[in-house]
Amino acid sequence: MQAIDLFFPRLTTVSKVVITMHQKPDGDAMGSALGLYHFLQSFGHDVTVISPTNWANFLDWMPGIEKVVDYERWRDRGKALISEADWIFCLDFNVLHRTKHMEQPLTQAQCTKILIDHHEQPQAEAFAYGISDTSKSSTCEMVYDFIVASGHADKLSIDIAKCLYTGVMTDTGSFRFPSTTASVHRMVAHLKDLGLEHTPVHEAIYDNFLETRLRFIGYALLNRMEVFYEYNTALMYITKADLQRFDIKTGDTEGLVNYLLTIRGIKLGAIVVDRDEERKWSFRSKGHFDVNTFARTHFEGGGHHNASGGRSSDSLETTAAHFKEVIKLYQNQLQ
Repeated sequence: MQAIDLFFPRLTTVSKVVITMHQKPDGDAMGSALGLYHFLQSFGHDVTVISPTNWANFLDWMPGIEKVVDYERWRDRGKALISEADWIFCLDFNVLHRTKHMEQPLTQAQCTKILIDHHEQPQAEAFAYGISDTSKSSTCEMVYDFIVASGHADKLSIDIAKCLYTGVMTDTGSFRFPSTTASVHRMVAHLKDLGLEHTPVHEAIYDNFLETRLRFIGYALLNRMEVFYEYNTALMYITKADLQRFDIKTGDTEGLVNYLLTIRGIKLGAIVVDRDEERKWSFRSKGHFDVNTFARTHFEGGGHHNASGGRSSDSLETTAAHFKEVIKLYQNQLQ
């Protein structure tokens, strides 16, 4: 994988471009993809954003999202776009299997693939150009850096600013996580100078749910949370019946794991959700406990030092029981 700055001279050569991200995209994945979409369109490129799956309704306000192709719904169209692309930008993921059913067509594509991501252990051999920087707060911050470093900061628009602010805001926990560096604040200051109004973005992301989600959160906290003070750990498990009872949609469980870390003394929070095809894990930690290594070792996952995900093919009961056993191995680290 060559350094991404070697790609900059190609930006002015009009091309067919696909931008994609990980399945079930969050604010950072969709924000970085749409921010880059508007930037590349300003050069006259033929650009399409493809999401491997559907996305949360609270992202539907974002500029350009109405043109995003849902690969699971429009698979033939998605395959054709991938096969015809000159460039494919891969954002907010660094191993191709995180695109679910898109992995095979992306692997087979003979075009130039470019990686922009901030997760650990990238599949570097899959990309011609790229940057993987785990010190960055978000992929949106990295797309901002890409635009500025390319010498085209003059192309930053309000639409780009809204998209990039969304990702940096959500991935930093509204600027409270340790990844919120001075460069993050300088980026936001620049976007504000361009005319970005940040309050409507916050409201669109955080004040845009149905009543049923709030009732679901209350139910989950009351009935689905277990706290293990001897390990400074909290676990929440969501059954399929819970999802059906409260009509939970994509994105409605987003951020739920963070509630667990608000308990005094808790250093590891984990939530597992019973999906149709698998059980999905989210892990969050405080301080030095490395949930990236934890997820990779025990739950086929990975991510960041203090935030990661995983999966299991076992039943909800079995994978939850497995979690309760493995945390015993980390008692000293968690105390």
